Amino acid sequence: MEVLYRKILAALNDPDPDRKQEAYEKRLTEMYNSEKYAEHNIYPTTNAEYIYAIIAICLELKGSGLSDKETIDTVNSGFSGRRNFFKYLIRCIDLLPNSYQIAERWNISDYDKRVKDGSISYDQFELSDGKIEYSISRCAYAEMFETYGIRSLCKIFCMTDTTAYSNLTKHVKFIRYSDLSDGDCCHDIILDKKKNKG
Repeated sequence: MEVLYRKILAALNDPDPDRKQEAYEKRLTEMYNSEKYAEHNIYPTTNAEYIYAIIAICLELKGSGLSDKETIDTVNSGFSGRRNFFKYLIRCIDLLPNSYQIAERWNISDYDKRVKDGSISYDQFELSDGKIEYSISRCAYAEMFETYGIRSLCKIFCMTDTTAYSNLTKHVKFIRYSDLSDGDCCHDIILDKKKNKG
């Protein structure tokens, strides 16, 4: 993650990247040694080490005067290579006639794992013919960001779903009503376009 932050600093044309890099590494080390990290590093389906590294980057960028939108855009641009590969894979899946069924299996598997380890609390998870709908009232990702007073920047992780489904459009329609970065719940609907026309 240190390499990613260095890349971000270069993209921002930071005049003192060595000092900023050192400050980031110091902050992250302190965060890893905190009681909060120990509390958060208990869920098999979340990678607290990775999430905390992103939180530390966000805190450094916010400390440099960037707005929430600028921080989110800057972090996302740092992941452009990885995200472009991810988009390519999703677009390949989009070509398959059973892409909705694949999305359905993803959601069922994720639901089962999250409920088992307690990282996400679902108020609703309903499957019907050609439709998945769920509502989440608690999420470990949002809680980690909230701990450091930057819950709104959890949008970086919330956007993973919207990015994925924006590249899976031939057979699947994704509707997001709200997410936990700036709302009371994450409420999504995934539809099979063949069974839900219009």
